[in-house]
Amino acid sequence: MSHTALPRSPRFRRIAPAVAVAAAAALTLAGCSSSSGGKKAAESGAAVSAGKADTPRMTIAMVTHAPSGDTFWDTIRKGAEAAAAKDNVKLIYSNDETAADQANLVQNAIDQKVDGIAVTLAKPDAMKAVVAKAEAAGIPVVGFNAGLSEWKKQGLLSFFGQDESVSGQALGTKLNDTGAKHALCVVQAQGDINLEQRCAGVKKTFSGETDNLYVNGTDMPSVKSTITAKLAQDKSIDEVVTLGAPFALTAAQATSEASSKAKVATFDLNKDLIAAIEKGSIQFAVDQQPYLQGYLAVDSLWLYKTNGNYSGGGEQPILTGPAFVDKSNVDTVAQFAAKGTR
Repeated sequence: MSHTALPRSPRFRRIAPAVAVAAAAALTLAGCSSSSGGKKAAESGAAVSAGKADTPRMTIAMVTHAPSGDTFWDTIRKGAEAAAAKDNVKLIYSNDETAADQANLVQNAIDQKVDGIAVTLAKPDAMKAVVAKAEAAGIPVVGFNAGLSEWKKQGLLSFFGQDESVSGQALGTKLNDTGAKHALCVVQAQGDINLEQRCAGVKKTFSGETDNLYVNGTDMPSVKSTITAKLAQDKSIDEVVTLGAPFALTAAQATSEASSKAKVATFDLNKDLIAAIEKGSIQFAVDQQPYLQGYLAVDSLWLYKTNGNYSGGGEQPILTGPAFVDKSNVDTVAQFAAKGTR
């Protein structure tokens, strides 16, 4: 696959203000996961109603740290597929939650001589060398979802996502308004920079006590039993904060089994979580709009290859969150979540 002869991304000397991308109807935060990904690359087959670009066919690889079975990543992938269909792009999607294996997937994309790579940097140190290889091969790379603090250091063209520390601080402030006194922040993947930053952000602004609880996110029965045991042991915990929609739903079950009065708030959305907010078993969610992250990551590479554009001027991230979804706006978001795009 040939590469358009564009110069390596020089940092612009004059920078426009950062662009914040958000849905006008209802702002929302989303989490991370994919039940349909797997290790094998899969070409997109999504169709969109908008017109299709007549630019030459190109191939873009999207490589994520998504674990199997997490619906958050399905939403990211749908956004990427929609952009690929519009832009006449062949999308190769692959994922592995193990950092070394994710790096191998990026190397596979380099070996295939793709025209662009969109990658998550959940464990940036493990990705640094292979990202540098892609750039040395003349393949433009953008980041999304994970790695906001690292994308510029690694020379990526753009980044699409939310500031996880800021989103955590926003959640901590909101907990102050609810009257919570003791929060338990449940981390499903120890060492994941995004997750650690979220809990640290909560702790920074929440005026009460905050504890972290590490669980094995790949074993949901174990997640439930671990949360249940912690709540049964410490009755002072009155708030459980989870870092993904599936874990929030499990935490709600755990509070019931532990006869705990703790309430549950979370980062990220899915269709079932929307229903739980409507019902009242989940207080609220922080939404980062994963569909938008996937769409913009692919579309930005197409724009760069066809028109030399840099989203955010190559200097500022494009922010897709955070915002809250609660009973005041959940009905607006629900219609989109039902389609699997929020």
